[in-house]
Amino acid sequence: MTSPTSEDTTASSPAPEAEPARKSGFLAETLEELKLVVWPSRQQLFSESIAVILMVSLSAAAIAAVSRFYAWGSSQVFR
Repeated sequence: MTSPTSEDTTASSPAPEAEPARKSGFLAETLEELKLVVWPSRQQLFSESIAVILMVSLSAAAIAAVSRFYAWGSSQVFR
């Protein structure tokens, strides 16, 4: 088992004057990352949106059907 060194135990806090540089650096790095994103084409976006809407609608219909079935079943049992 090793014991912590003085570097591990001391809290390192950035200098107060480095704060604006960190914010602008974050913004610049964010913009650089956004340039690397592969954005979908209009056709791909449209077809995948339709697929999501269809699957959500089918899932909602299935959940509603199961819920109505259990409601009907409980009304038959607990008259």
